[in-house]
Amino acid sequence: MRVPQPIQAIIFDCDGTLVDSERVGNAALVECVAELGLQLSLDHALKHFAGRKMADTLGMIEAWLDKPIPDGFLPHLRQRMAAAFEDHLQPMDGVHDLLANLTLPFCVASNGPREKMLVSLKVTRLLPLFEERIFSAYDCESWKPDPGLFHYAAQGMGISPEHIAVVDDNVLGIQAATAAGMMPLGYAPHDEGAVLAQAGAHVFHHMGDLMELLYSLP
Repeated sequence: MRVPQPIQAIIFDCDGTLVDSERVGNAALVECVAELGLQLSLDHALKHFAGRKMADTLGMIEAWLDKPIPDGFLPHLRQRMAAAFEDHLQPMDGVHDLLANLTLPFCVASNGPREKMLVSLKVTRLLPLFEERIFSAYDCESWKPDPGLFHYAAQGMGISPEHIAVVDDNVLGIQAATAAGMMPLGYAPHDEGAVLAQAGAHVFHHMGDLMELLYSLP
């Protein structure tokens, strides 16, 4: 669904959009669930968990284990993920150049907790570019694909939803953007982005192409 131009602001997803964290984070998850006796491949984890809120991920793991996850598992997982991010996390290609030259207001909005975003953005040297424009689903208790997170971010920026574009690499984010009345832009750095396009996104493949795409849309 098209929304009226002009676009006055951009909301970026974090994991897989600003930072190349999905493979790093899910690799840590695979290692942690293996300690519980559940063997998952990284590709399987990426397929089922990428972009999801942690509560849903843990629910799926419990269903596959057919028993409750032990107390202390989530803090242990968060710690392992944070350590992996410190060692391996990189920004997505072209993100620094894009944000340094972006004249539109922008922010980041993620299904992940604020603490995770702060680690990711700090490690990749993106944190100074966002200042206080960081919005977590945990703060507003609304997770993608529900539109509440993006409405929360729009309110924080003081810009109406119809004048905002959302950049997200996951179908859940595209669905949330559409439901919020925003322009959905699907970032597909690793494939043709057919799934994102089917969800209604305008697809692009490199951050350097974002503004050309945005202003070429009819």
